[in-house]
Amino acid sequence: MPAGLNRALLTVAGAVIAIVLAIAISSVAIIAAGASPLDAFAAFFDFGETARAQSNGIATFINRAVPLFIAGLAVAVGFRMNLFNIGVEGQYRLAAIVAAYVGSTFTAPAPIQIAVIIIVAAATGGLYALIPAVMKVTRGVNEVIATIMLNYIAINLTSYLVRGPFAGQRAAGQLTTTTPELPESAMFPNLNFVFDWFGQLAPTRGGGLQGFLLVAIVLGVVVWIVLERTRFGFDIKASGLNGPAALASGVNPKKMVIAAMVLSGGIAGLIGLPEILGDKGAFNSNFTAGLGFLGIAVALLGRNKPAGIAVAALLFAFLDRAQGSLQFAGVPSSVVTIIQAVIVLLVVVANEVTNRLALRIEERRAAQQLGRDTPVEVTA
Repeated sequence: MPAGLNRALLTVAGAVIAIVLAIAISSVAIIAAGASPLDAFAAFFDFGETARAQSNGIATFINRAVPLFIAGLAVAVGFRMNLFNIGVEGQYRLAAIVAAYVGSTFTAPAPIQIAVIIIVAAATGGLYALIPAVMKVTRGVNEVIATIMLNYIAINLTSYLVRGPFAGQRAAGQLTTTTPELPESAMFPNLNFVFDWFGQLAPTRGGGLQGFLLVAIVLGVVVWIVLERTRFGFDIKASGLNGPAALASGVNPKKMVIAAMVLSGGIAGLIGLPEILGDKGAFNSNFTAGLGFLGIAVALLGRNKPAGIAVAALLFAFLDRAQGSLQFAGVPSSVVTIIQAVIVLLVVVANEVTNRLALRIEERRAAQQLGRDTPVEVTA
């Protein structure tokens, strides 16, 4: 069996075993919470009783996966360079409010309006990620510490801006504060027509099936090409694995640190746009939080590969969507968090075990091949 196929089979087997073990461990947690594991797992597949409810459930599931996928891509770019960009959380929040505010200050044809908002969001996230990158290459500051501290700054700065300089008009009785509403040309068209293809009712919740899904797919393909099929992607990986060796081959590791962090931050800046351009039409004080931290788990689960990250994002979104159904079944919604954490932990352990097994098998094959190729000396 070819070495590549053998490694792939071991990886799949490890992931399957990890998920089975996660289900078993989660069942224990569900029983400890006083609920039935069968009822809990049935709730995960309960998308509603009516056709409209089912359409809404499917749209919610996919809409939730899109920002998780983008967050996973942002984290994965840093991981390829052996950089831990923990600051994705702050980068996407700051980028979201700046992009929402800038987009509300002018009106243009839809393609221009949306393009400007996307560019502003990516630029804001990239520039904010540039801060820890410069600190690392000039002063040797650990990027984990720097990005964690910058998260607090970004989160609190965002809270100030949405209640202060960037605040819009608050409607009577409205409890949340928001940026000014975006013009109609800034709203991304939905993909509800896809449900018509399958003879299903169009979803009505959360703006329907958000069109930013297409941007996420294109982004995933571009990231894969850049990281796997370009010199830039090779230089990033080489610099992360061995900086001195990369420097000896003509690659400047410091420039690669800056490039990787800025690219990671630029991607992170897009995380909040599906919600703004596809549903809310503004940034508000109840804006979805925690996507940056979930992106770390998604990237780990997807092994920093866009295809794997997509599967991991769908899995996390599937689990998140079921929180309401779990409550109706009498199961605490915190079970979802337990399942997600157990799956990530076990998959990471399984990946390490399968990598070592694959390496051992390859070494054994190499030794056997070397033994066959070595001529036998015959003595008289």
